Formats: sequence, C-alpha cells, structure tokens
Amino acid sequence: MRSHYCGELNETFVDQEVELCGWVHRRRDHGGVIFLDVRDREGIAQVVYDPDTVESFAIAEGVRNEFVIKVTGIVRLRPEGTVNNDMGTGQIEVLGKQLEVLNAANTPPIQLDDHSEVGEEIRLRYRYIDLRRPEMADRLRFRSKVTNTVRNFLDDNGFVDVETPLLTKATPEGARDYLVPSRTHPNKFFALPQSPQLFKQILMAAGMDRYYQIAKCFRDEDLRADRQPEFTQIDVETSFMNEEQIMTVMEQLISEVFKSHLDVDLGSFPQMSHAEAMQRFGSDKPDLRIDLELVDIADLMQEVDFKVFSGPANDEQSRVVALRVPQGASISRKVIDDYTAFVAIYGAKGLAWVKVNDIDAGIEGLQSPILKFMPEQVVATLMQTLKAETGDIIFFGADKSKIVNEALGALRIKVAEDLGQVRDGWAPLWVVDFPMFETASDGSLTSLHHPFTAPACDAEQLAANPLAALSRAYDMVLNGTELGGGSIRINKPEMQQEVFKVLGIDEEEAREKFGFLLDALSFGCPPHGGIAFGLDRLIMLMTGATSIRDVIAFPKTQSAACPLTDAPGSVSGKQLGELNIRLREQAPAAQ
Repeated sequence: MRSHYCGELNETFVDQEVELCGWVHRRRDHGGVIFLDVRDREGIAQVVYDPDTVESFAIAEGVRNEFVIKVTGIVRLRPEGTVNNDMGTGQIEVLGKQLEVLNAANTPPIQLDDHSEVGEEIRLRYRYIDLRRPEMADRLRFRSKVTNTVRNFLDDNGFVDVETPLLTKATPEGARDYLVPSRTHPNKFFALPQSPQLFKQILMAAGMDRYYQIAKCFRDEDLRADRQPEFTQIDVETSFMNEEQIMTVMEQLISEVFKSHLDVDLGSFPQMSHAEAMQRFGSDKPDLRIDLELVDIADLMQEVDFKVFSGPANDEQSRVVALRVPQGASISRKVIDDYTAFVAIYGAKGLAWVKVNDIDAGIEGLQSPILKFMPEQVVATLMQTLKAETGDIIFFGADKSKIVNEALGALRIKVAEDLGQVRDGWAPLWVVDFPMFETASDGSLTSLHHPFTAPACDAEQLAANPLAALSRAYDMVLNGTELGGGSIRINKPEMQQEVFKVLGIDEEEAREKFGFLLDALSFGCPPHGGIAFGLDRLIMLMTGATSIRDVIAFPKTQSAACPLTDAPGSVSGKQLGELNIRLREQAPAAQ
C-alpha cells in the first residue's frame, strides 16, 4: 500500500515517485495551493497539491487533521527560502498527484499539531490519539529497543528466558495482592504475582542456573508518579554466584543499555552501606549529583534549653541533624514557610533555620528565631562543624529518626532543585548492607526487602538479635531513583524457617503458605541470588519523562482505573454466581 515511510524521505529520493500512508498532521491552504503535513511512525513529510490535479486537489480541500490518507506523488527539493532545518524531511517535499482518503476522522479531543496542554484524564481516555504524538511514539519505540538490548545481553551471557505463572498463590511480599476467584475451586482464590520471586528460586532448585524474564507484576497499593498497579520488571536469577559477581554482571547490563541508546558511559558504580546512606542523605537511594549532606549534631544539642533539639538529642530513637545549603541565605521567608509545609508532609512538626549573613561577625552575623535558645559557644561550634560560610542557610531536623530522614532527605533534594544545585549527568551506585528487618507501627518485625533474602549472619545470631542482622541485599540506584533491588536468597530450609519465625510466621502457617518452597530448598537447592529492575522506571529515567505513565502504552490512573476501557467495571450476577461471590450492600453516603 505504501512504498516508503514519511520520515525516511530525503534528497536522495528527488524525482522518485513515492506512495505514503499516514495521518494528516496539519493542513494549510496558501493561495490556492494546499499543503498537507502527513505523519506516520517515522516522521512527517510535506505534500503539496495544486489545482492542476483537479480531483486530488478537491479531496485535499476536504481533509482535516487526523484523516487517514494515502498519497502518491513525486519527491522534489523545496523551493529556496522554504527549507525547514528543524524537520527531518525539511529539505524536500512531495508534489501530490493522487490522494485517497482511507478513513475520515472526527475532530480529535487532543490536538497533535500544537503544544496545547491536555489533562491526563483526557490523554488516557483517548490513549490511541495520545500515542500518535511523536514524543509518545518515540518513547514506546525506545522502550522496545532497550528491551531488545537487555534480552540480547542476557542471552549472550547464558541466561534462559522462562515464563512463570500469572495465576499463583497469595504470599506476603509487602503489598496487597490482586485476587482472582476460582470458579472450579469454590471459595478459593488465585493471586496475580507481585513478582516471580518464588518461581525463579524454584527454577534455581531445578538446575536452570541462569534465568531471566521481562515479567508483568501486580501490586494493589497506593499509587504515585512512579507506581502502577501492573508494571514490568527485568527479572534475573542465577546460581553459584555471590553478590559481587551478580552486581558486576548487572553493572555491565545497565552500562551497555546506556551506552547503546544514550551514548552515555556510566563509569564505575561505587558501593555505599545502607547505614551511611541514611546518615549522610536520609535516603537509601541517594542522588549523588547533589553535594548537600545531613550532619548529625545531637552531641551539641543535648544540654541546650531548646527542648525541640535537646529532647531528640537525648533519645536513642531520634536524630538531630543540620543541612547546610551554600548560598541559600537569599531564600525568602515565604519560601521557608513553603519548605516548612513541605517537610510537614513527612511528619515533621516544624523547620528550624539559621541564615549566615556574615560568618566573621559571630552570632551577630546570624539570623534566626532559634538563636536566643542556644548558648553562643554552641552556635560557634555548630558553625565550625558545618564549615558555614557567609551566604549560607542551615536547616535543622529534630525528631524520630524515620521522620528526620524522610523530611530532611526530601528537603535536601527539593532545595537543590530549586537553587539549581543538581549537577548534570548520571551518578550510579550500589547501596548494600541493608538491615534484615524493620519495626512496623504495631511493634512487629517485617522484612526490609522480602522474607527470602539471606542474612549475613548465621541462624543463631539471627534469632538472638534480629534487628542487628544485616542482609545480603543490594540496590542499584541512579540519580536518586532505585533502578533495581536484589539479594542472595536463602537456599536452606532451616534458615528460611528461622526467618519465618522472626517474622511471626509459625511452622504450620509456613507450611501452608510456603510448603512448596521449603520442599524445593530441602532437595539440594544451590546457593543463588538475583535482582529485578523496574523497566518502566528505567525508561522513564532514560527518556526524561516525569511519570512512568508516559512510557507505558496503556497505563492506569493514580486511582488504578483505566479511562480508556472504563475498567474496573461491574460484572453480571450470573458471573458472580458462578464464582460463589455475593456483593455486600454499600452503605449510603452520609448526608
């Protein structure tokens, strides 16, 4: 039906007859000559119709944006003065000889020929039109190419692509499962997998040695810009390799992806312990392009009269930190108030600050409402500790460690972005030595990663002091985003039972939920480990998109709905009856 794509035409095609198919991107009528910009997957070509081609000219007069057309014409150089260097085909145009309308189009709700802002709800409802936009189509094609590079790399390194089930058993992996009722097993449910974790471990027990999968995963959790209820991950598992060996191969994979598609050399991947990352940056995924760091000052604040500082300074579960921002004294009081509201999102009760107007003038050169509560010698020591300079501002966090880390860690990034203190480029690293467990709000212990992660200690040490145990886990971080997380797994049933015990899962429950895994571990399961990269997040980073919804063909909204298909939707009473399901009456809304 067509001889060429629009975007591939150039000067080498001059005087050739071509047949193009695509959408009318823009129509212009200039003094009796009609210009049609025709768009397809590869780009846009300008087609000219003059009144000499009577029939085609009449058709061209009637076409509108997004009509699907077929063009036959002769490629020629554009007249002098009309060359468009901003357009890939801007040196040439096509003199139209024939024109066929393959399908007319209603006026689209999304205009593709300008930069008008359209709400995301409209974009997702009419996704088939939104995806016609060149930037959206380019992202999907980029995603396809990256996925191909990943597959080729893993194939070349001996990994085998194995598909794992989408209908499986509900297991506790940190988020709510999507449940699927079974018609053939009344009152029982499948679960959509949060990850292929257990199946890939079983593949290691089966002797597969090296596995990978571009896997669909599902989590029924609260959403934000980098979360979706269904998402894609690059899932990898391998036997007889330790964490250093796995990290080396995965560095090579990600480095090849960036080199092949962005011509970027990521260089070396430094390693940083989880404890150091939290202490210096308040985050387990620090953005190393930002030089700002948190500095612990609890030792200076233990005796001050300012209870906001001295209270947390004398509490082992709390932190008092300072964040020095070079040349931040110009920040207005209004912006400081905005930052105070910002840290409140993370539970902070306020945001203390000091402006350094003149470091040489001592306390007289400082500006802050908190200075009256602090001895002059403490303030002087604080300025020396922080290496403060004239023109700086210092922000403070004092609260439970979790609140301080989250609030000041987030403020560090926001202030750096606002003041242009984020360096260009890419800053990869590995975060290692994670704690095995963390304390939940009810006082119970939960896995920081997942309950199949191997501890760095033996079972006796784990049982004696689980909160002190470190895991053999590793996260790859890039520019403040976690690209992937992995670990060496537990490969012995005794250790797995011990971890379950720490998590409050008794032997009976462990057998009920994980008996198949425990059995697999008991029949000679080799040492193994792996990693999973978020493909959507990787593509978002590489393309500069602000949301993973812009790199997924058919994403859900932040409320986990699909405006295109209007899913989720109701089902008939007959279907519910076949599944032995009865719906509860919804309580009437309060008046």
